[in-house]
Amino acid sequence: MNHDTPDKLPKSQKWSGEEIGKHSTDSDCWVIIHGRAYDVTEFKAEHPGGSKIIMKFAGKDATETYDPIHPPDTLDKYLARDKHMGEVNMETVEVEHEADPDEEDRKERIKRMPILEQCYNLMDFEAVARRVMKKTAWAYYSSGADDEITMRENHSAYHKIWFRPRILHDVETIDLSTTMLDSKVDIPFYVTATALGKLGNPEGEVILTRGARKHNVVQMIPTLASCSFDEICDAAEGSGQPQWLQLYVNKDRAITERIVKHAEARGVKGLFITVDAPQLGRREKDMRSKFDDVGSNVQDTGGDNVDRSQGAARAISSFIDPSLSWKDVPWFQSITKMPIILKGVQRVEDVLQAVEMGVQGVVLSNHGGRQLDFARSGIEVLAEVMPVLREKGLQDRIELYVDGGVRRATDIIKALCLGAKGVGIGRPFLYAMSAYGLPGVDRAMQLLKDEMTMNMRLIGASSVDQLEPSMVNTRGLSMHSTAVPSDTLGLNVYDPLVNPPEKARL
Repeated sequence: MNHDTPDKLPKSQKWSGEEIGKHSTDSDCWVIIHGRAYDVTEFKAEHPGGSKIIMKFAGKDATETYDPIHPPDTLDKYLARDKHMGEVNMETVEVEHEADPDEEDRKERIKRMPILEQCYNLMDFEAVARRVMKKTAWAYYSSGADDEITMRENHSAYHKIWFRPRILHDVETIDLSTTMLDSKVDIPFYVTATALGKLGNPEGEVILTRGARKHNVVQMIPTLASCSFDEICDAAEGSGQPQWLQLYVNKDRAITERIVKHAEARGVKGLFITVDAPQLGRREKDMRSKFDDVGSNVQDTGGDNVDRSQGAARAISSFIDPSLSWKDVPWFQSITKMPIILKGVQRVEDVLQAVEMGVQGVVLSNHGGRQLDFARSGIEVLAEVMPVLREKGLQDRIELYVDGGVRRATDIIKALCLGAKGVGIGRPFLYAMSAYGLPGVDRAMQLLKDEMTMNMRLIGASSVDQLEPSMVNTRGLSMHSTAVPSDTLGLNVYDPLVNPPEKARL
């Protein structure tokens, strides 16, 4: 401890910037967050993003970097009260803003962005967001694993499914409502969990909450949200809006149990345990995005040394338990009465195992193409799984959901025809939020509703329960070499991987 300054100040006094600056060494490290000083000397070693980023702001104001990737209650939860050192006189603190050569150009692009009414589909929001988001945020949201083949396949797989419409059915009145885990919703999609909402919008995930509340769709709350869990719950409180929790399982099971029980106490209607992320995948766009000091070179995953110094994803992932296995399912069943759903199931054998274990549902998902490249699309797995469940008479024992690549209401209809209870949509709502805020999310959801009403009429179904396998042809789905129709919108929006320039390689 640096003895030039006292450990605490009287409540009526505030630290000066000069005094905070004296605590800037590895053995005596303080930072300023939202005008308050915190002693993070001992916490550095436990920080999921590593100690390097903390040392960069030792003795300085770290608020600007801290905000987008931390819920506001993080310090209250994880830093002992005696390490909260008191208020700082911010007039005496020199705030450093990192120079971003693209920022002025980005502000000009924002001035020229299309008006909201010019967005006619979810791809339009992605195209606008790509131009107006900060490069680091865009890289984090848009990146997929390795060569991003699975990420693209998630979308293109839907183009291999063709409709077999019925005619002369009364479709004057269309009912899109359904139930998911016994919650009644107005349309069969949900906002799936996506991390770090404040990278795209300063208000973060509560914008998605408000949009979902207006349209009566489910929001899945992410473990790695920028807003606190309680903030997101509070934004829905009193509305009857159903919410689910996506859970990354912590190595410390006491922490996991506390999170699960708190969620249940807040009225969360489903626990979605992520099972496809024992280690976060290699997302190269994110790694190149100048998050070049958001962590250390140590990742606690059984001795596997992975450089987490590049990329937001790896900077927030070290707490995830790679030892999670089927043997943990009974423990979860013992600590909660919430329905348990395994998120990230990718083959029929594991669905059957989930039925045997007595879980209430699975999400057929490859993590938005962000984990294992060359994993099959969720919709392809669904087409494989459902006939087996029906053959064994198990179709009513478990609810199936699918996510990844959904961009049109026709995609939703195809998934429901094949037996899904609903589909998860993530990135498109992030892009709508990042470009236009709540009005963007509202319009994106309304566009999907309008598309779905029209396409339900055209396929010959007046309600969700009329959608069944005979309405689709899936013969080309498992043939990965089969050509698909050229997807002009998708190809124009897709942001390809870029190799570093020759100069950087030398």
